[in-house]
Amino acid sequence: MNTVTHTDYQEYQAAMQAAGLSFLQRHQGEHLGNDQLLFCRAVQHLVGSLEVPLHMAEKLISRAYGELKSNNDRHQLDVDASSSMVAVITDPASGMTWAVPVSLIYQRIINAPENRRLRLVTQ
Repeated sequence: MNTVTHTDYQEYQAAMQAAGLSFLQRHQGEHLGNDQLLFCRAVQHLVGSLEVPLHMAEKLISRAYGELKSNNDRHQLDVDASSSMVAVITDPASGMTWAVPVSLIYQRIINAPENRRLRLVTQ
């Protein structure tokens, strides 16, 4: 009987996420200004080349994309200090902390006119 342990599953996900991050890094220069196309290509790479299920590939590429975009950013979300209404962001290098209402994040970033055109693309 072949059983897959939780650790094996986590290692598999970590390896596939690393493969996705590597793909994003290699191909980001081909998609300057069109991160959505890069994201979709990376998902298709995991699905087509590495036979990762689509739902898992989307989740892993989302994580890898976040890692790619935040590699040079020292600001972090303090999950323990945050609540459902306030996001607490810290800068460990300077010791600064900001409490940002979630409603303000939605208003200024998510619902901003320039972002209303962004839509999830599935292939």
